[in-house]
Amino acid sequence: MSGNSGAPGASSNDDEYSATVLASHWIQRPESSETLALTGGPETLVLSGATTGETRPDRVEGTLLRFGPGVNADTMRRVGEVPPAAPVRRRTWRRHALPALVLLLVVAFLLWHRAGPSLGVEDVTVTTASPSPACGETADITGTVTTNGRPGELTYRWVRSDGTSSKVLHEDLTHNQKRAVLHLLWTFQGDGRYAARAELHLLSPVRRTVSAELTYQCP
Repeated sequence: MSGNSGAPGASSNDDEYSATVLASHWIQRPESSETLALTGGPETLVLSGATTGETRPDRVEGTLLRFGPGVNADTMRRVGEVPPAAPVRRRTWRRHALPALVLLLVVAFLLWHRAGPSLGVEDVTVTTASPSPACGETADITGTVTTNGRPGELTYRWVRSDGTSSKVLHEDLTHNQKRAVLHLLWTFQGDGRYAARAELHLLSPVRRTVSAELTYQCP
């Protein structure tokens, strides 16, 4: 007899086990007399004989256990492949949204501020509380410049009828400041009568000249 005493189609050896890939963790070995354990690369196969009695499961990390004949290179290659990790979604836009919004608002305000109308002069007047100063009196001559409320700088000069003048003076105006008050102090001395005139020469943002008349009388 050929020795095939089992059921039809059964083999006398362990060929009834198909090739199985067990990638990791606890693996129960079959009750077989021979087990092939691939513990190295695709080129190394280690044959270990089974011992009698119950075989406890082994802790296998990254090895290929094969039952029965037939292990091809594709099977071993797939075992060594590690599935790609899922990309981590980082929602950094929430963290940067508020600073970006604040920056955009600041830039928009600056652009609006610079693109708006510049400083404009609507009216210029010169007055004095003492149009007829007495002996040794100091007259306070006031120039008032009315603007459109935009920030900017006024440049001006005072010129007196006695031939003296001031240097170029500057006055800074802030936002919504619609009036600038400019002062000239003129002290009169000596005996006699003198017709005086004080002129305010506005140089920028527009050129304009206004004046006030005074009469000095000292017996």
